[in-house]
Amino acid sequence: MFNNYLKFLGHQLQGWPQQNYYLFFFSLGCQVMTLVSTPITWVTVITFIGTTLGVLCVLAINAAKSVNGWLGILSAICFIIAGLNAKNYLSIGEQLAYVITLDVPVLLSANWNVNMASKIRHFTAKSWVVAIAATILVYLVSGYLIGQLTDDPRPWIDAISFSISLTAGVICFLRFNNQFFWWLASGIAQLVLWFVSYRQGSATLAMAVNSSIYVINDILAFTVSPWYNQKERQRLIKEETAYVHEMGLE
Repeated sequence: MFNNYLKFLGHQLQGWPQQNYYLFFFSLGCQVMTLVSTPITWVTVITFIGTTLGVLCVLAINAAKSVNGWLGILSAICFIIAGLNAKNYLSIGEQLAYVITLDVPVLLSANWNVNMASKIRHFTAKSWVVAIAATILVYLVSGYLIGQLTDDPRPWIDAISFSISLTAGVICFLRFNNQFFWWLASGIAQLVLWFVSYRQGSATLAMAVNSSIYVINDILAFTVSPWYNQKERQRLIKEETAYVHEMGLE
């Protein structure tokens, strides 16, 4: 059974849009250059591992593949360490929220683990209102609390990233393709947060580079991802249906 599960995870890394693989190797090159251009410490090494796994995770989501569950958990551990070092406390909460609302549920959900591309949904007008209202509410509450209870030097910038990312994780797990509007906003917010953190000497440049890759991935999703591209979705559904039949997962 364990060997079959490993084969399943290997299958989840296959069949992505070619652009996803190109973006991963581009990201890997940028992160290697960032790593070797500065003094190598335990923080930079942990950040390098986290950013590499994190990019794989968002590319897996882009490709509607459930391997993002394990990639998300492993990268979250690294990002939590980086967040503690930078005192970006809500970035830690953000990673924990991903694990709770997206990574673990994805690993346990048959809807995600078997032919997820065939179950993609779209927002209604009511869904838009609820999602936007929830994002604003989380932003106000989290920004106030983190500013009052911790020494976070950037509470409201941190809260923007946290609130958008938390909502995006929930929307993603519920299989709405509208998640990518939130992921794009989240990537931009994280880019600002980690660049400011880097300029203030609280973080490595790698996290800002990583956030820029996330933004590119989110833009890419609107063009080639099965979440939006009908041709790619049908190709993936056909491929996954054949795999499910072959493995007896119906």
